[in-house]
Amino acid sequence: MPNQDGLVHISQITNHRVNNVADELKEGQEIKVKVLEIDKQGRLKLSIKACLENNNEEHESHEGISR
Repeated sequence: MPNQDGLVHISQITNHRVNNVADELKEGQEIKVKVLEIDKQGRLKLSIKACLENNNEEHESHEGISR
């Protein structure tokens, strides 16, 4: 979907409380997000936090594996 807009709610930016979005994100910054929902109008509800949690789970699952 080219030029698709989505919303990352302030509660979905990171695991800790965010008072000022500018402290966490910069304009033009590229981020990874997870799509939480697509509503009937095609708007995307997105989460950065979900990607962070997935990365932590993947890291933890590989910790005990020796190669």
